[in-house]
Amino acid sequence: MEAFDTPAGAKQEERSSWILRLLAWRDKHVSDSTLVVILALLVGAAAGLAAVLLKWLIATIASFLMSRATLTGSNYEYLIFPVLGILIAGLYVRYVVRDNISHGVTRVLYAIALKNSRLKRHNMYASLLSSSVTIGFGGSVGAEGPIVFTGASIGSYLGQLFRLSPQMLMMLVGCGAAAGLAGIFKAPIAGVLFTVEVLMLDLTAMSVMPLIIASVAGATVSILFTGFEVEFLFSQSEQFLASRIPLVIALGVFTGLVGVYFNKVMEGMEGMFSRLSSPWARFAVGAIILSALIFFLPPLYGEGYGSVNSLLGGDVKALFDKSLFYEHRDSASWAIAVVALLCFTKVFATSATNGSGGVGGTFAPSLYVGCMAGFLFAFVMNELGVSDIPLSTKNFALMGMAGVMAGVMHAPLTAIFLTAEMTGGYGLFLPLLIVSVVAYGTSRIFTPYGIYARRLAQRGELLTHQKDQTVLTLLKMDSVIETDFIAVRPEMSLKEMVDVISRSNRNLFPVVDDDNMLLGVVLLDDIRNIMFRPDLYRRLHVNRFMSTPPAKIVTGTPMEQVMKQFDDTNAWNLPVVDEQGHYVGFVSKSKIFNSYRQVLKHYSYD
Repeated sequence: MEAFDTPAGAKQEERSSWILRLLAWRDKHVSDSTLVVILALLVGAAAGLAAVLLKWLIATIASFLMSRATLTGSNYEYLIFPVLGILIAGLYVRYVVRDNISHGVTRVLYAIALKNSRLKRHNMYASLLSSSVTIGFGGSVGAEGPIVFTGASIGSYLGQLFRLSPQMLMMLVGCGAAAGLAGIFKAPIAGVLFTVEVLMLDLTAMSVMPLIIASVAGATVSILFTGFEVEFLFSQSEQFLASRIPLVIALGVFTGLVGVYFNKVMEGMEGMFSRLSSPWARFAVGAIILSALIFFLPPLYGEGYGSVNSLLGGDVKALFDKSLFYEHRDSASWAIAVVALLCFTKVFATSATNGSGGVGGTFAPSLYVGCMAGFLFAFVMNELGVSDIPLSTKNFALMGMAGVMAGVMHAPLTAIFLTAEMTGGYGLFLPLLIVSVVAYGTSRIFTPYGIYARRLAQRGELLTHQKDQTVLTLLKMDSVIETDFIAVRPEMSLKEMVDVISRSNRNLFPVVDDDNMLLGVVLLDDIRNIMFRPDLYRRLHVNRFMSTPPAKIVTGTPMEQVMKQFDDTNAWNLPVVDEQGHYVGFVSKSKIFNSYRQVLKHYSYD
């Protein structure tokens, strides 16, 4: 029976017919540039709604679970709730979604770089549901990564629905990511900058307007549902003094180093969890680490925005609520110890949450760590009496958020504007700028890539703002290997070699053995002076006049490294072998240049 003879098939046929009619009407009446603007608005509104829904789900779940928690003493719920949330989210992802949806921002980067911006349809809701359970139950991660993934997937779906070109599709993915971030933080400028700095989309005359429209739409929808209140409550009660600039620079160095620490620990923990082959082993290890950390340090529970608001309000005692250390809340030494522990253990809690099966981002944890680092810096300086006038711990906590974020993500502009937009701390714009730039520069000394780009950079799959490097990243070895070369054997005579030359339209011949292992090459120019001497036909053999190639390319080598080998050897053709040394084919500069031009034309917006 035909598929369309069933009710489901009839519905599919009706839906396809409707889409085709819509596309035909669009082709006649709506230009590509106008369509992208319209879709950017729709994507922005949808991503904003998704952000509102995600925040509501997290708050509702967390409020329901923690309604019975006490203010003083230990709460054994901290040993159970986070583990239960990770278990539910992990089972949902493993048996319902059946796809790896962790590291949402990195997956968006990967889709842009290597998969023509095509994201699976289930990503429009899978990250939203699984992260709301993970965070609502107390997983120590953020909602920003999942909402960026959700928004980008909405953009990808609409772009595919309207059969947009890869360039347009990439733009809508960026629009969805910007709108998701703008909606979750009510920060439209930061949404645009995040897309440019982290997702690495070029700002052009064609791209800037859709990005702004989508980001503003996402923030507007969020404000319509939740009001104009900023994400974090901050009021600048102390004026920033120019004499504090040296200390601000020192804070930038400190937060930059904290960002390096954050990235290195995250990388190490990811490596540890990846070495555990069993998902249940990963769950057990992560659950033990997470529940133990939250039990002893309750402010690590969930996103931790309550703790951030407390420090931005100058109330360090609030960090002792619901903890074993409640009775020490009036001690300065205990305050330093608790804040320092929170600063340096949050990354372990975040890694454990994601590594054990939970779904969440590292955006909020970097803000959390930054707030703790900035507060700790100012608090210690005040205890040491470094300044005649005590430093404002609130101001430095705010600046620390921007510094660590810039160091972790390598996105200083995003860090500056996001911190200002989500707190209303525009009066500290200059110190925010200084801290972010110094932290970014410090982090770059030790880590060349931010946390989102690192995973792709290690595999040679990172898309960048440099067009040459981007096009080389998009080019794949399989697309430029040429296999129409006639292979010869080392024992063949010169006469047999001449016969092969007469049948070939190439001037290069690989020499292989019986197992197809590459032994060398024969260049036509090298034997031109002897190939017309019949007296040598039976006396000379290939193994006498073959030569060693200047380099061999192993299949799967990134194209950037291939080009470097061409530059180092000054060769025009290089043989390709597999990992065992078997001959595969040749790559040539001319083939690469032709493919480069095609990809560059395909990739460019303008």
